[in-house]
Amino acid sequence: MKKRRKLFVGMIALLTVMAMIAGCSGGSGKAPANKAPQTGENNTGQGNAPKSEESGLYELGKEPLEFTLFGNYDWYTMPKWGADKTTAWIQENKKVTVTEVPNGGNNVQKLNTMIASGELPDVIWGERGADVERMREAGMLVPLDDYIEKYPNLKKWLDPKALNMLRSPDGKIYQFPNWYTNRPNGNAGWVVNKKIYDELGKPKLETTDDLYAYLKMVKEKYPDVIPLETDIASEGHGLDQIYSAFKENNLSFTRYFAVPDGDKMTSIYKDEPFRESVVYAAKLFREKLMTQDAMTQTRDQVQEKLMNGKVAVYVSTNPTVYAMQAHAELTKKDPNGGYFMIWPIHKEGLDKNKIYPGTYNKLGWNAAVITTSAKNPEAIFAFLDWYTGPEGMRLQMWGVEGEYWNGLEADGETPKFTEKYTTEKEALAEHQTKMDPLMWVGNTVYVDDIKGKYEATLPENERNWSTYWQYEITWKTQGDATEFINLFPMPDSEEGISFQRAKDIWLKVRAQTLYAKTDEEALAILDQAHEDTMAAGFQKVLDFYAAKWQENLKQINGN
Repeated sequence: MKKRRKLFVGMIALLTVMAMIAGCSGGSGKAPANKAPQTGENNTGQGNAPKSEESGLYELGKEPLEFTLFGNYDWYTMPKWGADKTTAWIQENKKVTVTEVPNGGNNVQKLNTMIASGELPDVIWGERGADVERMREAGMLVPLDDYIEKYPNLKKWLDPKALNMLRSPDGKIYQFPNWYTNRPNGNAGWVVNKKIYDELGKPKLETTDDLYAYLKMVKEKYPDVIPLETDIASEGHGLDQIYSAFKENNLSFTRYFAVPDGDKMTSIYKDEPFRESVVYAAKLFREKLMTQDAMTQTRDQVQEKLMNGKVAVYVSTNPTVYAMQAHAELTKKDPNGGYFMIWPIHKEGLDKNKIYPGTYNKLGWNAAVITTSAKNPEAIFAFLDWYTGPEGMRLQMWGVEGEYWNGLEADGETPKFTEKYTTEKEALAEHQTKMDPLMWVGNTVYVDDIKGKYEATLPENERNWSTYWQYEITWKTQGDATEFINLFPMPDSEEGISFQRAKDIWLKVRAQTLYAKTDEEALAILDQAHEDTMAAGFQKVLDFYAAKWQENLKQINGN
């Protein structure tokens, strides 16, 4: 899951500060100081890996394969491998065991410690970008090009242009993408409590004015209900979607603290739609129309509120994952209850079809890299390639054969779904929610095609809640931001240091503006943030962004 949570750090001295690539650690070997193993004929880095005599491919299941995984996000906790039916099946039939290296709630410090000690994880899973390049330059990552050509799935399912965008300056590929795609996807948007909405007379709920009026009604009639739930606002959930309501073709540049202007990039603090959204959000918060725990709550607390039906409107970067499970629980108690999604909220006068509460890019969410500490990098890649292929994705999405599916269609890839797919929707939703943290190399196109074909054959009331709303709303309302990926500067560069200062300012300002007592106070905070950010050298970062953006456009266009 997505997913969205960028982690960047400054100094090369802290090589460890490569916080954007979360990963796994399994090998106990030390990281070579400056040279990554080559993957050509003479040195595959695979040890005595079992190979098929005919194909020359590493064969999963012929011998035990164990590696550790470190999730490079402070919120990430990996479920115990083998504790569920799916990973237990993989462990038994493919002899693969993945062990988490816990981040202790402070992924940056943990990763720093591991790199400083020379005890790198085998795989690092997290954000793409500058920190990946820093590790590559230090010889800590294994190039994947030969493996990509050798194994079938990633090269089949990933768009060739997207594959090229993964290339590092040395021309090689080091990252295995997660939830890559060649079409619109994403879950960001607005979820509404059906029972409350019906009881309030199903009022118009399209514009920001409509939303404000509706939330006031909820507060008056249902004092024990959260009018607007934002999820974890400190990471932008909810607030980014409110921003999208005030600007057409908005591709969510809060992660860069900048917005495009022609072929340049400018400070987000001077973007009028952003300023409007900040004032609007502060007003909701001030009037207690928004959850008062927006900046401090945990995801478990959000889920509890959803499950209990104590949320009137839920807006987030990824609401379907959590609302799906809550919908199943509420409709079990009351068929007329549950949640539904609405077309994205927009400011009056804007074109509702140009409002993007979320974005997607063809490279997906984040990526996994294999470090030079891995004793058997080809074996790990073979597993990841299998995991992203049809068999691996079937297990992740629909569990082991015999429950929600039984056998395959003539194409050898499409599962034949059983009655349980529709009669035990709650259990399937729970399975997918629990598997979400284990989906490191998701294959969007395969999953969406399978879901789409089958769901289209079902009556509306039997369709998977998440899939239904993806087809009806979310996939139609996400913006393509592929051209704006990988804009971040190297952390130890002048631009990278300025970026980190700008990020520190941003994190403080996001909370300060939400707590603003007046509109004027919120705007004054933004003005000061702009001045402080530019004084920190942010203009050079903006220029760097613009140059990288133009390079991306050339790659996309094949130049």
